Amino acid sequence: MVRKVVWSEEAVGDLEALAEYIARDSAYYAAAFVQEILDAGSSLSELSKRGRVVPEIVAPNIREIFVREYRLLYSVEESRVAVLGIIHGKRDLKRLWEKEKREQ
Repeated sequence: MVRKVVWSEEAVGDLEALAEYIARDSAYYAAAFVQEILDAGSSLSELSKRGRVVPEIVAPNIREIFVREYRLLYSVEESRVAVLGIIHGKRDLKRLWEKEKREQ
């Protein structure tokens, strides 16, 4: 089933912050990595259930795929996939999202 992919404001903010961080060293690599993440997000329209269930959340509709060392978290809904955020794999997801008061 093909689903529409939408990005939450938080996920867009995560992507922008990541791009700014990488761009401190290389604008080229920042742009390339952002494109890699956008491509991974777009691929969820057809392969939305390929990611694993997020262990910290344990909800069957909240999944994640890895793009290099970053976790792209998303929610699979009836007709769409909502990208919820991007977080480095070594960060504590639960603590970060509680601190930022993000919805799960």
